[in-house]
Amino acid sequence: MPDDMTAPAPDTRSHPSSHRGAEILELVTRAGGSMRIHSIAEALDVSEETVRRNVRRLSDEGLVRKVHGGVLLQYGSTELSFAQRMGENPLPKQRIAAHVAGLVRNGSSLFLDIGSTTAYIAEALKSHQELLVVTNSVAVAHTLAARNNNRVFMPGGELRSHDGGIFGAQVLEFVRDFRTDFAVLSAAAINARHGFMLFDLEEARYSRAIMANATTRIVAADTSKFGRSAPIALDAPSAVDLLITNALPPKDIQDAARLWGTEIIVAD
Repeated sequence: MPDDMTAPAPDTRSHPSSHRGAEILELVTRAGGSMRIHSIAEALDVSEETVRRNVRRLSDEGLVRKVHGGVLLQYGSTELSFAQRMGENPLPKQRIAAHVAGLVRNGSSLFLDIGSTTAYIAEALKSHQELLVVTNSVAVAHTLAARNNNRVFMPGGELRSHDGGIFGAQVLEFVRDFRTDFAVLSAAAINARHGFMLFDLEEARYSRAIMANATTRIVAADTSKFGRSAPIALDAPSAVDLLITNALPPKDIQDAARLWGTEIIVAD
């Protein structure tokens, strides 16, 4: 990974004083920097009053700003930056990445999204040759471009500072020009009731666009995502062909996956 992906030095001003506060910062960061109170409460399965109490504390600590019905990250908060997410559960992510890379032949074409697991997958693909890669992730492009006769395509649009992803209306138009062998995606939450979930609407729209234009649709996610909730559906669960993870999910998710037609593969 490039040097600027190195996690920043600890800064006591940018870390919450409670576990619940850290969870709220995680949700809001992954949602792009803002989130409604009721969506936070639903995702964490707590009352809105619990969220408001913790948001007040985060506001007092200078980490967020309260707005009517919602919360905004304060400028300069580094909680759960892309580099920090790369440091979460690295060994399971590496196992998943190696398995996904084993499915991809030299000369294959694939969409890759902006998730940290997807960045590990790009690392695992570094020895592949003549890949055609379409991505909105700076980290993925940096890893696979100018290597082994690969062709890497990136859209124009706004480059987000907190995750190195490019988004905007033109991104969706761009990816619709491609048809690929694989779409490899991340999920923030996976549960039996709603399937594969995200916190960010722009990410969900990108995911749906690339899934529609890929032959095999893969969600790569470690077990920390099981049983969690998030406010936005990635797509219909039946649109996912393979869920590649590091251990079997709970039985309710296994049963649901059979109904969706999604094959679960546990990476060795």
